[in-house]
Amino acid sequence: MKLTEQALQASLDKHRDKLIERNGGWVVGDGVFSHGQNLLQGLLGNKSYFHLLILNATGEFPEDKLCQWLEASFICLSWPDPRIWCNTIGAYGGSARATVLASTVAGILGSDSSMYGTGFYPVLVKYLEEMLMLHKQGMSAEEIVDQEVAKTKGKVKMLGFARPIAKGDERVVEMLAYAKKLEFGNGKYITLALEIERYLLEKYDESLNIGGYIACFLLDQNFNAQQIYNLLAIYVNSGITACYQAELEKDEGHFLPMRCDDIEYTGPKARELPAE
Repeated sequence: MKLTEQALQASLDKHRDKLIERNGGWVVGDGVFSHGQNLLQGLLGNKSYFHLLILNATGEFPEDKLCQWLEASFICLSWPDPRIWCNTIGAYGGSARATVLASTVAGILGSDSSMYGTGFYPVLVKYLEEMLMLHKQGMSAEEIVDQEVAKTKGKVKMLGFARPIAKGDERVVEMLAYAKKLEFGNGKYITLALEIERYLLEKYDESLNIGGYIACFLLDQNFNAQQIYNLLAIYVNSGITACYQAELEKDEGHFLPMRCDDIEYTGPKARELPAE
């Protein structure tokens, strides 16, 4: 409901010069808190950073095994390869002698894309929710695949499935095994994703990718799209920093240098500057 101008003014005045309804903070002489958890006298030394990450991102205190799973997923999501576009940004930062913070943050921002990377997850979650809804309405995994592939003229462009360069995704295999070791069962999203994968492998030689797996797993843990986005906001940072440091150790400006004749120019032909 839209507030009237008078009601909006009153609401803003209520918050004027003070912070209210905080989820936590520093209480001088008492401790530092987040969603009721004491960071220094409770979490420090007893829990991992991933406990705090999930707590701050979602407001919910997680099981130990969920933190172990998330930490493992971060290893899968940030590789020190400068060919990956967000890592390329970090590598250029190191080559140009920018600071590690500027280079890493720029790379993280580069990952916030609706096609690939962190920013892709809200789009992916919506897509997976629609797939599960179709399944609940009676469509089989095979029918869902056939319907989606028909939309793209026979090509597999289903979000969360297939990869643009390689066939298969070794990270999914490892994460499925690790989740089983942690005694996580397959929820409704993972179950449907694996049914879709079986048909995709049989008919198109394509499979579930790591993004699809992670989104399905977290949806099965009852996290919503915003919470998943929050959890994964900076997952690429480690690989970016690695590529930054690698270039920092080389001569300045030596990351993928280009000559003028490497550039295909299609603009106006060279012309004389007008006389003064």
